[in-house]
Amino acid sequence: MSKLKQNFVCKNCRFNSPKWLGCCPECDTWSSFEEKVENTLLKNCNTTVTLKTLKDKINIPERLKSNISEWDRVLGGGIVPGSLSILTGDPGVGKSTLLLQIANILSSLHEVVYISSEESLDQIQLRAQRIGCQDSNLKFLDNSDLQTILSTIKSSPATIIILDSIQNCCMQNGNFGSASQLRDVTFELMKFAKQENVAIIATGHVTKDGIIAGPRTIEHLVDTVLYLQTDDKNQTRILRSVKNRFGSVNEIGFFEMSSDGLKEVSNFSQQLVSEASNSTGSVLVSSFEGSRPIIVELQALIVPSSFGMPQRVITGIDHKQVILIAAILEKYLHVKFSAQDIFFKVSGGIKLKEQTTDLAIALSLLSSYFQKSLPAKSLALGEISLTGQIKPISQAQGHVKEGRTFGIEKFFLASSQKIEEPKKDCTFLSSVYELLKLFPE
Repeated sequence: MSKLKQNFVCKNCRFNSPKWLGCCPECDTWSSFEEKVENTLLKNCNTTVTLKTLKDKINIPERLKSNISEWDRVLGGGIVPGSLSILTGDPGVGKSTLLLQIANILSSLHEVVYISSEESLDQIQLRAQRIGCQDSNLKFLDNSDLQTILSTIKSSPATIIILDSIQNCCMQNGNFGSASQLRDVTFELMKFAKQENVAIIATGHVTKDGIIAGPRTIEHLVDTVLYLQTDDKNQTRILRSVKNRFGSVNEIGFFEMSSDGLKEVSNFSQQLVSEASNSTGSVLVSSFEGSRPIIVELQALIVPSSFGMPQRVITGIDHKQVILIAAILEKYLHVKFSAQDIFFKVSGGIKLKEQTTDLAIALSLLSSYFQKSLPAKSLALGEISLTGQIKPISQAQGHVKEGRTFGIEKFFLASSQKIEEPKKDCTFLSSVYELLKLFPE
């Protein structure tokens, strides 16, 4: 039924016609008809609700904590009842393993149902035995029909539902994985979560570009979007929040894959600082990820180019930022980076996006170019302008405090940077010209 009803009315005698007429058959007036559009949806709607204000008392739901601090931190303090979250990542990264561990812990306090639309119950039991949670009170269901899943949950109420995966669920007479089907499934899950006050966590597939498979409508509908990423070098898994209606975004948590599941790494910065080498091209930097600073190591390798076009191989940070800093140093310090191959990386699998890394990038490039290392456990914080000035950064006190906690012995900061005492372990710099003093002949 159409929500908008179209009608034409004579201005002279108010005669109604479903279509426009040149002459009114009632009063014989020419060009007297004008269009009238009536909203039948509002006309037939008799339901009203009471409006509320932000001053009205609300019941703040208690978050469901898993006692895995890295997981709870990324979600903003725990799972919110009535929310719909989606966890996505590359195949084999550990999505199902992590959710099975979370479900196992929560099942001791809440009614948790683990639904698998991809694996059979026997396959899930094998994974449960491997990670040591085969004796839990967790309930299982291996089905892919959404109507059957929701009817089962409604007849046997649960507090938390784990769905693995959302792409393999479908409505009746629907096609698995299609854009419209995926959108409808997500909408039904969201509606069910709100009506029944059930927390739903679903896993999602990713495309070859690393984003959630399906229409972007999914990310708009759900409350939380989590990405589980990997660093193949040391089996580190990084859980990152890119959308969270109940907490801060870009919060990250660290896990390590082992033979018996994922283990949280609560002292990731300490691990990176201890592994940092006091060699040429190595500098430490601190970057806020969500609500906490993370200390990582920047590594640069500068070698004379053997080809007509110098190479630029940069990972873990925006390559344009590194090239820009190299251009500033070449302009003012006359260091010929344009004739050098630049290889640059961020250790630990972290991807840095803040401008606080400018000074650290410059020191790393110069250290490798001059083949002179900085003092052991040196951390640099500062932004470099196009004019060569070193500018202060925000939240510097938090970075310095975190660095001292993990044994940083030397800080390089902008001369106008304001920090609390003591300052004896700090070196203040005002422009890139002063960087050459750190690498004497």
